[in-house]
Amino acid sequence: MSKISEKQLLIDKIVEAIQDTKGEDIQILNLSKIENSVADYFIVCSGNSNTQVAAIAGNVEKKVRNELKERPWHVEGIENALWVLVDYVSVVVHIFQRHIREYYEIEELWGDAEITKIEE
Repeated sequence: MSKISEKQLLIDKIVEAIQDTKGEDIQILNLSKIENSVADYFIVCSGNSNTQVAAIAGNVEKKVRNELKERPWHVEGIENALWVLVDYVSVVVHIFQRHIREYYEIEELWGDAEITKIEE
């Protein structure tokens, strides 16, 4: 299996897991053409409470582990679940509560990324 399809499979599973947990405003930022970027892709979404944000993160980890046998390299922010980061090295998932996402405007920070919005 080529690297591209493995990465795409990971992205697809992550998006499915977010949708299963009713994550909103899902966007995929392709950073692969940006010099010195920290990952190839960011997947960004919103949840409406810390319970939902934690549930989305947990479901992403569970679905990827069960279906692709991959574990994240690092998970951060689960304690307060305002902004949870699930890091699969080349693909990093950012799960925000809406007001935190609006505050940090991560999509603006990576404005030159190619952005794909996932329809609900």
